Amino acid sequence: MTETRITSLDVARLAGVTWVFTPGASASKKTVEKVRKAAEELGYRPNILARAIVSGKSRIIGLVVAYLENQFYPEALEKLSNALQQKGYHVLIFLTSQKHGKIDDVVDGIVFASVAMSSDIAKRCQNAGVPVVQFNRREDRKGIAAVTSENFSGGKAVAEFLLAGDHRRIAYIAGWEGASTQRDREAGFLEGLKSAKRALFAREVGNFDFEQAKAATRAIFDVPKDRRPDALFVANDHMAFVAMDVIRHELGLSIPGEVSVVGFDDVPLAAWLSYNLTTVRQRAKLMVEETVRALLAQIEAIDTAITRNIAVEAPLIVRGSARIPEGWTDK
Repeated sequence: MTETRITSLDVARLAGVTWVFTPGASASKKTVEKVRKAAEELGYRPNILARAIVSGKSRIIGLVVAYLENQFYPEALEKLSNALQQKGYHVLIFLTSQKHGKIDDVVDGIVFASVAMSSDIAKRCQNAGVPVVQFNRREDRKGIAAVTSENFSGGKAVAEFLLAGDHRRIAYIAGWEGASTQRDREAGFLEGLKSAKRALFAREVGNFDFEQAKAATRAIFDVPKDRRPDALFVANDHMAFVAMDVIRHELGLSIPGEVSVVGFDDVPLAAWLSYNLTTVRQRAKLMVEETVRALLAQIEAIDTAITRNIAVEAPLIVRGSARIPEGWTDK
């Protein structure tokens, strides 16, 4: 016996409406509930591919991610996926370590999360008229929207905080030097030191990588006592946790008694008592809202050339991993 395929018209007839089941369509709550109940009763599931053929829109957003080791990304990407689903879009994730092919053939828009775009892919997206937004990265290129934190001012705030705590030998572990986030955080940090006529005491590169951050920490601290930094700013929390483990458990130094440590991101683990990390907060919810707004402004035929370069405020969150200056109050 051949099973009869349920269509959206069957759902509409049972619900007693003329409105067809389409994400993002406008209808009253009462009508939506009638359609939902009819769909459940009939066992109907919308056919996304069929809808794409009819409408010319896939309602799929390609999310291109460089890596997921950083704890900031699972949380941020979950918020981004949920926000887009509320707008009637589905998210298709591509990892840049894999060959993802011509994704501009199957998506309505692309979000690049911490991916440095080559000029080739940027040009192809623009030529194809595919809306693009960079999340937590920005490129010095016209026609590409970007949403980041205020990385420069966040880095500068860290320098001011550590200087106010009377630290004399301040070191830095950099992230991947091809990333705008790394570049801007370090630039702000150095500007804060320069304003107080202070120079960076030591610097190593951790590349936002666990093992490389471990090696960078050893290189900075496994030296004679008089050459050890008394404060360390790390380009993200992921590397800061590694640095704290090396400082405490390999080198036997106390935090913040002998060394103050500050990170950047404020991932959930930063608030755990084991780390209690002073860090700069990336406001993921606001970053996601701006990303969705910038993407939909292009997708919904307002203007595919629209770019919105947004920097979301990034406050310093003071906890217990760094010496707190006397009389310090959160700014």
